[in-house]
Amino acid sequence: MSHVADQARIRALWLLAATFLVAVSGLIYELIAATLSSYLLGDSVRQFSMVIGVFLSAMGVGAWASRFVGQAMGGFIWAQILLGLVGGFMAPVVFYSYAWAGSVSLPLFGLLIATGVLSGMEIPLIARVLKEVGAPQFRFENVLSVDYIGALAASLAFPLLIVPHLGLMSASLAFGALNLAVAGVSLWLFRRDATRQQVGVWALTFVLTIAGLVQAERLVSVAEASLYEDDIILSEATPYQQITVTRYRDRVRLFLDHSIQFDTLDEYRYHEMLVHPALALAPRRRSVLILGGGDGMAVREVLRWPDVDAVTLVDLDPRVTELFRDHPHLAPLNDHALQDARVEVVTADAWSFVEQSNALFDVVLVDLPDPKNLALSKLYSRQFYGALAERLSGQGIVVTQAGSPLFAREAYWSVANTLAAARNPQQPGEGLFVRPYHTYVPSFGAWGFVMASQSPLRDRDLMLPDNLRYLSDEIWRAAQVFSADMAKVPAEVNSIQSHALVGYYLDGWAAWFE
Repeated sequence: MSHVADQARIRALWLLAATFLVAVSGLIYELIAATLSSYLLGDSVRQFSMVIGVFLSAMGVGAWASRFVGQAMGGFIWAQILLGLVGGFMAPVVFYSYAWAGSVSLPLFGLLIATGVLSGMEIPLIARVLKEVGAPQFRFENVLSVDYIGALAASLAFPLLIVPHLGLMSASLAFGALNLAVAGVSLWLFRRDATRQQVGVWALTFVLTIAGLVQAERLVSVAEASLYEDDIILSEATPYQQITVTRYRDRVRLFLDHSIQFDTLDEYRYHEMLVHPALALAPRRRSVLILGGGDGMAVREVLRWPDVDAVTLVDLDPRVTELFRDHPHLAPLNDHALQDARVEVVTADAWSFVEQSNALFDVVLVDLPDPKNLALSKLYSRQFYGALAERLSGQGIVVTQAGSPLFAREAYWSVANTLAAARNPQQPGEGLFVRPYHTYVPSFGAWGFVMASQSPLRDRDLMLPDNLRYLSDEIWRAAQVFSADMAKVPAEVNSIQSHALVGYYLDGWAAWFE
């Protein structure tokens, strides 16, 4: 009798441990799906919301369907084997589908629903097995408590450990292997109830998953090679984004979350237009703030001005600034600007920095990613621009990249209207004075910027540094003229309450490219 009791106790302890492990893997699959959706489809808030809703609904279906499973432990083992296959290969399947077919939604949500149904079956089946093995003092709430603790562990580990050290492809396969390990231990402890078919399928799936995990880096390389035209010289996943750098001969391109940030063939057009009009019109240029622009290209252009004493570069992802400061192939692209003694690199969120800083700047350059989601949209809001105006010196100038006035016309003019509506510290009750302008960058198409100041800017010739490759006074004057298809249209001011800009942005680009 004692042997039977000991065996029941071991099985009960294992089932509680298994509850923790499957809770971890289930939430990791959900986070992987949400991150993939955000990376490949954009609009992270919308995608995360959809993924969470679909996954939880599928779990509900799985919990309901578990009642039709006749043999609880057998059903649990099958669920773990199938989760190891479906959840483990979720990221590889979605990446390859995107790379070769351009399709994301169908494979992603199909695998997500299957994973959710299988995950939803786990807790009801474990609870049934615990009762069947005669677990002493079994209480269902204990199972749920362990499940919730596992979810907490997964939510903390995902951004801090899993993404930085494994990446999405390896993480997906690793947690597939975890589900299969749970199935393997369960097969051993409950071997009298196991079938040869279960053992055979488990063994085959386990070998396949381990092989995929061993070859994960190669799988990533093959998938990315299909996504990009040129050779990939660097690919890293950080807690903030996927960094990819490609090269063909002397041509280098940077992609963040698979969206191009610059191409060395034409980046000078973008950065000269972002930087030099504002610095040329500013009465003083001693202190310059750059928000975003961790590649250092804007810093390079700012340092062309000899009267600049200090440049503060604020970027959220320290890995980007590290690469463009230290990497032997990347640092030369910005003329080693990030190593200049006048440059201070601050790793921080732009909003937090602006709110917490007491410094004043003569010129502020906002080189942030496009407002494709709510997290980015807040950095194009009236509230943010109002706080930013407080960081301007008396005659200071701020300029922001504002997207395409052609592809996302309403979004561009929403940014202009938002800057114009931001509070003016020098003239309470009034907004800022804005000057929209645009240019053509082959990598992006027609691209726009908006300049703003606390007092009207004088219309005068630009005195520019020598050896610019694109910008001239003639180009500057032409840049302020908008053709009929890019001219101003009504657009709402963007605020952290409405986030009208996100809709304008997504609708505009979808009309052209979907």
